[in-house]
Amino acid sequence: MLPYQTLLEAEAALGRNLTAAEILWFRYSASMPDYLLYYHNIAFLFLIFTLAPLPIAAVELFCPSAIQAFKIQPKVRLPISSFINCYKNVVFVFFIAVGPLQLVSYPTVKFVGIRTGLPLPSVWEMVAQLVVYFLLEDYGNYWIHRALHSKWGYEKIHHVHHVFTAPIGFAAPYAHWAEVLLLGIPSFVGPALVPGHMITFWLWFALRQIEAIETHSGYDFPFSPTKIVPFYGGAEYHDYHHNVGGQSQSNFASIFIYCDYLYGTDKGYNYQKAQLTKLREQWISDKQSTKGKLK
Repeated sequence: MLPYQTLLEAEAALGRNLTAAEILWFRYSASMPDYLLYYHNIAFLFLIFTLAPLPIAAVELFCPSAIQAFKIQPKVRLPISSFINCYKNVVFVFFIAVGPLQLVSYPTVKFVGIRTGLPLPSVWEMVAQLVVYFLLEDYGNYWIHRALHSKWGYEKIHHVHHVFTAPIGFAAPYAHWAEVLLLGIPSFVGPALVPGHMITFWLWFALRQIEAIETHSGYDFPFSPTKIVPFYGGAEYHDYHHNVGGQSQSNFASIFIYCDYLYGTDKGYNYQKAQLTKLREQWISDKQSTKGKLK
């Protein structure tokens, strides 16, 4: 809720005219309590994990040939029932874990200084904060994920997420409720250490969820915007982790690859990639040699 009754009061307090974005924010949030603004995040998360995976899922189910060339595990084809059951499980965990966590965490968000007022942050301020959030979350997520691959962690909790050895977008948040809560902790570290505006907070959780869905999509699209992000792992990188399954001691990173590189947990992936490259080169060489003999 803003401490101004009118736009003129807001402009007088800031000592300048409001931008178009600030006028929209004023009209939307001026009389809305801060806790309701924060709880928007619940609706955003629900809409994102419901809608963001749909386009690829729809094409895969009804016109798979259109994107077959980009499928990481081309021999795996899941029935529509797998997609539906996955989504139903995600919704269930959302209502017993994600939603309640968002509801009870508002006092913490308020305490660390997430603000809702004016002025709105600049684009560069938001970008800088988001970079910090992604880096901090990725580091914390790496170690929690790695711990979940211990014998106890995997058998009791993490095995649920690995049901999908060939992941789909809907499976990004498919996990044991305890894992959802544990991996939710690093997501709050960045905003707690570098608090920003509520809009940045919303954007952070939206982008993180979209990134997770892209990583679990099962497709490696060469035209994906994430291809230009330095040290980004992506779908092909994370797909290896799912394909290996519970025995995987490689590719724990959720976003970037720097933790796996620094702590030596990318060796299995790099070995497999090198072997596949050799096989591909050998196949091309044999094919060219066969053509030469036919001539």
